[in-house]
Amino acid sequence: MPSNRNKAIFLDRDGVINEERGEYTWLLEDFRINPGVVDALIKWQADGFLLIVISNQGGIAKGLYAKSDIDFLHHQLTRYLHLAGVTITEVYYCPHHPNHGRCICRKPDSQLLEKAIARYSIDVSASWFIGDSERDQVAGEKVGVKCLKITPNTSLLDVVSVIH
Repeated sequence: MPSNRNKAIFLDRDGVINEERGEYTWLLEDFRINPGVVDALIKWQADGFLLIVISNQGGIAKGLYAKSDIDFLHHQLTRYLHLAGVTITEVYYCPHHPNHGRCICRKPDSQLLEKAIARYSIDVSASWFIGDSERDQVAGEKVGVKCLKITPNTSLLDVVSVIH
């Protein structure tokens, strides 16, 4: 019997979608899409996956930038990808930092993933989390999705065949 649930690919942002620079990225001029991102996302979208970004943005809690800065950057990202034929279902981000209080949405915790799973009726057994750090894998494992850890700033085309 076919499932009426969706499958999804959860993607970390820095290091997976865009260049990990070793510092906070919130300005459009510092935001560079990694190689292969558009082509990989087009392929996965054609295979029926929802595409959901899950990102820690602790610079907000540190006062380095505002939520409006990140919202603008994410709007530009989704617009750019839309023009390339990719629909990002949602971008979730945690604005907290462990040095400035506790939360349950910051990876390696899984609240952002749980929200997406509930909102979009996601079948975790058919879904993936692609990240470049251990905390991404831990968050994915907490909700039961398959996890794929990549080297930061590598082409997603290198792993496109793994996910089906």
